[in-house]
Amino acid sequence: MDATAFTRPAALLLGLAVTTAAAARQPVFDVHIHYSHDVWEAIPPERAVGKLRAAGIARALVSSSGDEGTRRLHGAAPDLVIPALRPYRARGELDTWMHDPSVVPYLEQRLATHRYAAIGEFHLAGDEADLPVVRQLVRLARKHRLMLHAHADADAIERLFAQDPDARILWAHAGFEDGSRVEALLDRYPSLWADLSFRREIYVNGRFLGIWRELLMRHADRFMIGVDTYTPQRWLEIEDVLDWYEGLLAALPSDVAEQIRYGNAHRVIGTPFEGAGFRLQR
Repeated sequence: MDATAFTRPAALLLGLAVTTAAAARQPVFDVHIHYSHDVWEAIPPERAVGKLRAAGIARALVSSSGDEGTRRLHGAAPDLVIPALRPYRARGELDTWMHDPSVVPYLEQRLATHRYAAIGEFHLAGDEADLPVVRQLVRLARKHRLMLHAHADADAIERLFAQDPDARILWAHAGFEDGSRVEALLDRYPSLWADLSFRREIYVNGRFLGIWRELLMRHADRFMIGVDTYTPQRWLEIEDVLDWYEGLLAALPSDVAEQIRYGNAHRVIGTPFEGAGFRLQR
């Protein structure tokens, strides 16, 4: 998308008053926000922060391609932004980073310079998780006591845990796996959490499909929400996505809803980041 074309509607939307729905929304901890270069070219950090706050997002785990976007947004709102470090230095590395040895010194340099809560979001499938670059990334996460935010299938998640049984993994999009597969991995790995970004198919026309309601109830302490602002256009859809989440959460008991909306991310990501370092908390 042309950044210039995006700027005018973005400015109009960001200048609007908070909508009634957003004003009524309980505070949200969003664990899947990106602020990459094509976004900051269209929406300056202060306005991006205003957009998040207007939507009711009180805390956010933020990453970007490359890391400069995260640093800019964190500088504008350190009370809101919790930084995560992607292995991508620019867009277009999604399918190649795991084969590129230069990724490791890049991560080491950034980790020596700034403080992060997680490494990711990164993309993996199957036995790509066993490649040398990925193994080194897992070791860096363990050394620095960081979460792994993995956009991965179930096979890759299992391979990551085989490398480090004590790894703390936030499973982006719950792997786009079906409910029974997600349930099996949550049962098996106590330090696995899942974000529900881009999972609208689990709650359609006011009802849950398959086992998802029972799964969210049974593992109420393991799910989080995220908008996933992976493109500039997605920044214009934040409130719409959060409205869908509110419909889903309204169909759950209030205590379960509050854990998923805010409590789990606060406990597992926010509180450790604000303290001396990551400790597994449940």
